[in-house]
Amino acid sequence: MPLTRIVCRDTLSEAALTRISDTLHDCLVREFAVPTRDKFQIIERLPASQRIYDKHYLSGGRSDDFILVLITAGKPRSTEQKRRFYQALSEGLAENVGISPEDVMVTIQFNQAEDWSFSRGEQFI
Repeated sequence: MPLTRIVCRDTLSEAALTRISDTLHDCLVREFAVPTRDKFQIIERLPASQRIYDKHYLSGGRSDDFILVLITAGKPRSTEQKRRFYQALSEGLAENVGISPEDVMVTIQFNQAEDWSFSRGEQFI
């Protein structure tokens, strides 16, 4: 079960946020072997003054549509799974939301089962 955090501009509509959320989850299910019902997302809309990023670092050029997706996952994925996920997400966001692939940045962090407590203060093992 990954936990995802989506950081985007504060002017995106609720409909766009829903499409971003659905696209991200669909890509996780297809490319990351995430169960369909395991959808845990935090969407954070920030004004331009609180989204500070280099518009050209390892990119052809980012716009104000820049979106950052942070993923914390307990089960490691292969390099190939990650590559397919990155590609599917950038293509999906372009198709479903109109966000350029140049504006999509993803980071993934993996941890262990003992680093999770899903409820009741119980450690997941």
